[in-house]
Amino acid sequence: MYDPLKVFSEQVAIVTGAGQGIGFEIARQLAAQGASVVLNDIDEKLATEAAAAIAKEGGSCIAFPGDSSSPDFITSMVNETAAQFGKLTIAIANAGITLFGDFLDYPPDSLYKVMQLNLGGSFLLAQATTKQIIQQGGGGSILFMSSVTGHQAHKKLAAYGMTKAALEMLAKTLVVELSEHNISVNAIAPGATITERTSDDPEYVPVWSRITPMGRPAQVQDIANAALFLVSPASRHITGQSLVVDGGWTSVSPSPY
Repeated sequence: MYDPLKVFSEQVAIVTGAGQGIGFEIARQLAAQGASVVLNDIDEKLATEAAAAIAKEGGSCIAFPGDSSSPDFITSMVNETAAQFGKLTIAIANAGITLFGDFLDYPPDSLYKVMQLNLGGSFLLAQATTKQIIQQGGGGSILFMSSVTGHQAHKKLAAYGMTKAALEMLAKTLVVELSEHNISVNAIAPGATITERTSDDPEYVPVWSRITPMGRPAQVQDIANAALFLVSPASRHITGQSLVVDGGWTSVSPSPY
């Protein structure tokens, strides 16, 4: 019998960068709604503890720690997922890195690190996932994690914002190649969000509450809710799109500085 609370029953998902924050909440909600989840994080301890926490709640989740910017690692993760669960139907490229810096002094090493993970890792995960879905048949969904910095200029984030804007173009471009295989590809662009990282800044919530039209920064649940919609059957005719989840910030775009 169909269980409306188990929207993702019989679905198998990879979520990268999911040891904590937005990625963890996405993985947790997917598992709670019936998906089998492969939870990736570069930090082995974080990945293991996160997967165990989801399993303790009754979800099907295994940890697969490693560097999701590495082509060999991505291939092994996709292959192992298919071998263990019989298929792969959803890939969420959440892993990313933010390296702040003034444009004039921005070091090449930082530029290449941001591009390798944010762009390269996302591109290669989508590529490997697509090959697996085509091989097994049945279609699937790919989701990229963009940012409001891909829409509006943000001081000291030229490289980061560039990669996020590029991911939205990648989602749009892949429509012409993936639609025939019944694969949707979209992006989500979170605004200011309260996570373990941002909670260390005592000014974060007050500042972003003041400059966000809806009066608060996002909770991780707000972002995860939107992400799950875009990989669910409810969005089966939506592809090549980017959904901004920012409480209205990009409509006015005041600087936090």
